[in-house]
Amino acid sequence: MKYSRYSTIVIGSGIAGLYAALKLEQQANLPDGIMVLTKSTFGESNSKYAQGGMVAVLKENKCDSTESHITDTIKAGAGLNDFNAVKFISENSDKVVKDLLNFGVEFDRDENNNFCFTREAAHSVRRILHSGGDATGRMIELALCKSVQSNTNIDIYENGLAVELLVNANSECKGVLVYNCITGEYETIYSPAVILATGGIGQLYKYTTNPEGATGDGLAIAYNAGAVMQDMEFVQFHPTALAFDDDVNRFLISEAVRGEGAKLVDADGIEFMQKYDERKELAPRDIVTRGIFHEMKEKHLDNVYLNASCIDKKTLAERFPTISKKCLEKGIDISRDFIPVAPAAHYFMGGIKTDIQGETSIKGLFAIGEVSSTGLHGANRLASNSLLECVVCAYEVSEFLKDKNLSSPKQIDSEIKSIIDKYSEDTDFEPIDTEDIKTELKEIMWKLVGIVRSEKSLTIAVEKLNELQEKFSRKDKCLNKSEYELKNMLTVAKLIAVSALRRKESRGAHYRLDYLNTYEDCVHSLLNKKEGELDFVK
Repeated sequence: MKYSRYSTIVIGSGIAGLYAALKLEQQANLPDGIMVLTKSTFGESNSKYAQGGMVAVLKENKCDSTESHITDTIKAGAGLNDFNAVKFISENSDKVVKDLLNFGVEFDRDENNNFCFTREAAHSVRRILHSGGDATGRMIELALCKSVQSNTNIDIYENGLAVELLVNANSECKGVLVYNCITGEYETIYSPAVILATGGIGQLYKYTTNPEGATGDGLAIAYNAGAVMQDMEFVQFHPTALAFDDDVNRFLISEAVRGEGAKLVDADGIEFMQKYDERKELAPRDIVTRGIFHEMKEKHLDNVYLNASCIDKKTLAERFPTISKKCLEKGIDISRDFIPVAPAAHYFMGGIKTDIQGETSIKGLFAIGEVSSTGLHGANRLASNSLLECVVCAYEVSEFLKDKNLSSPKQIDSEIKSIIDKYSEDTDFEPIDTEDIKTELKEIMWKLVGIVRSEKSLTIAVEKLNELQEKFSRKDKCLNKSEYELKNMLTVAKLIAVSALRRKESRGAHYRLDYLNTYEDCVHSLLNKKEGELDFVK
């Protein structure tokens, strides 16, 4: 087995991970350098697929204020938000956005070189920056990738999957054990600071806007290492994904299209959102999603439609070039044709419980971006707050670590040695065909732990997931990347289902048919690994 040492390991090459690496390199003492580890090719991440934009409460936007943004965020989050987290992230948005410009990030501007702001659902004002029209995530990702690749103090490890955290007997993280997806070999990487920036869980569901790699890996290894998990029941389903199944995910039709005036309609062009909320298309995502879900179920439809023909043709072409191109590939001219849309799993509000600096319950382990749960999003993420959280928390984890001793550990205890030994042993078991099990898991999650839930559906889901676990039978070491991903998917699926069973109310994206009311008290749900926790519902 190969061994190496780094001052900091960043796991994930999305916007959160890349920005954290760049900020750390700028200001921290790094005797052993930084590694950015990604299980796929460098820069492939959920971030790349973010279209609409990034919230920014900028000083030059006179119609906006942090107070307004805080109010909108907490209202959309159904009150479950952490007020201090919301306030801090909002107040620091101006600083971080301006800092991103130093790394080559560009946002769309008007003819007077002023930032262009757009509005999305549940925002009271225009405060969302965008880049490349509707390719914000991709444009930020490309700029940060370029900066990281040109930085000689940051090493990039592609096709490396983190399979277990090296946590000692004192619950301190001292590094990570990595599986090389190309060679099939293992590597032990020691580090005093491990930053998880591994993204979300969309691939647990039959329909998702997330890329192939969104299998909840960071969540699973953190839970298995003993980290506290928070609000795992809260999965956001985006209302409008393009209703074509020709890839591992569904193409996102950004909420910004509705923000510019597009309407949700049936096949006859009749609008229906007024039946579900007076804000219609600009209601919070959970409400719009359930409205579409109800229409589809009641009328036995596979999808509804988005009518963007009311938006000026030139505006559509300039503001949504990516969406326009993708739809044209399907024979849809969005300036005159209805766009077939349906909900899909999109974003995860739950995650590893952290503070703003990314600190988890395990010393030396940090989590930022979608894999974390800071309390910003509450029970339902306000549109375009995700990229803002990524960059503010990446900035803060670098601030937290800049004065710390980041010399890699020189000694390990018997606990860490036993972890390494597990992966050093030869295996004699046969590979498992994972694709059928993954397909079953996605069906279970979509049908039973999806947009609407009940005690019956969730109980059946836990039972079926346990049956899949018995069929899979891997506890630690696996034989390939697909097996490791399936192991992680099973762990996270059960965390979501068990948390959903325990929350006996409807709040935000968690909608229980058997508990329609919302508690007056806002209580976070917490899970911390213990024997039998995910096998039995109490």
